[in-house]
Amino acid sequence: MTLTAGDKAPVFKGIDQDGNTISLKDFAGKKVVLYFYPKDNTPGCTKQACDLRDNYKALLKAGYVVIGVSSDSAKSHKKFIEKFELPFPLIADEDKSIHEQYGVWGEKSMYGKTYMGTLRTTFIIDEKGKIEEVISKVKTDEHTAQILK
Repeated sequence: MTLTAGDKAPVFKGIDQDGNTISLKDFAGKKVVLYFYPKDNTPGCTKQACDLRDNYKALLKAGYVVIGVSSDSAKSHKKFIEKFELPFPLIADEDKSIHEQYGVWGEKSMYGKTYMGTLRTTFIIDEKGKIEEVISKVKTDEHTAQILK
């Protein structure tokens, strides 16, 4: 399934780094930056998270809530958040159910090998739960600029 601008965002439910349940329903009436990334503490994912952290005030000022999702565990997310002082929640989607709802679990290739993994993608969701934009060509060190453009 490929989601595009104008589609209703799938309502998800997941567990964050502190064991709290987070659902898209919790953010009704707010604009949401829902970003999917492959793995905590890897170079590209760290750059992306730190870019969002460094520009977090600008994102809040523009009315956005930021939520990250990867297939890492809540424990891994907690360490990642503490190490890089991330001000937003990260959802542990170990069973990849949210990935599948959003169509971001797919075939990737590196060094000639193909494997299944997270397709780095960001969904901008409006206050009514509609997808405003899908960013599939994420620039990890300029991601906030892509969102706020």
